[in-house]
Amino acid sequence: MNARFEDIWVYLSATPLLGLTVTLIAYQIAYGLYARAKFHPLLNPVAVSVALLAGLLTLTGTSYQTYFSGAQFIHFLLGPATVALALPLYAQFARLKAEWRSLLIALVAGSLTATVSAVAIAWALGANKATLLSLAPKSVTTPIAMGIAEKIGGLPSLTAVLVVCTGIIGAVLAKYVLDALRIADHAVRGFAVGVAAHGIGTARAFQVSEEAGAFAGLAMGLNGAITALMVPLAFWLLSNIA
Repeated sequence: MNARFEDIWVYLSATPLLGLTVTLIAYQIAYGLYARAKFHPLLNPVAVSVALLAGLLTLTGTSYQTYFSGAQFIHFLLGPATVALALPLYAQFARLKAEWRSLLIALVAGSLTATVSAVAIAWALGANKATLLSLAPKSVTTPIAMGIAEKIGGLPSLTAVLVVCTGIIGAVLAKYVLDALRIADHAVRGFAVGVAAHGIGTARAFQVSEEAGAFAGLAMGLNGAITALMVPLAFWLLSNIA
């Protein structure tokens, strides 16, 4: 049995199928645990999948480049999946049209808070300039965040890690924070999660309700757009003043 498993692993490790195969298996295991725990937020399947994959790659000595040569197929689907969020949002168009002013205020406040608080805390703890620049876009989806980091002089690879950590933490803690604040409206809960925890938070919101997921998707997209505009402009102004 072990010899057969080794043969399969040797074959997969030499082909792009490795990343795709282990990613799908890891997520199925993680989601199975998540479902058994009745969708408890502390067993977020993304967080569990990351832990399983990191452990597997470390134990087998497989490089990230080898893994990603296959995982890039799943990475490619992030774009179509994000665009598909427009469908449930369209069903909420009437409410969106009625409450666009409140949503705009919440978007700007949430985006500013996410950026300024992260940079300020890191600066107070003595983080270097590269880390500060990498932290600024950590609350938007990975492709946008990495592009912003590269534009302002941060480290895109560090930003990617920070984005994933932000999404996982947001998806895990959002329920408890929103419950403590006694916010029951699914649209409001979804929008807050989308601003703070981008795609991972949006996936969690869809598990709560379609309404929460739709507003989370809206918040994720708008937060990405406004952050892509504000952060480079803010750092350009600050560098000129300095």
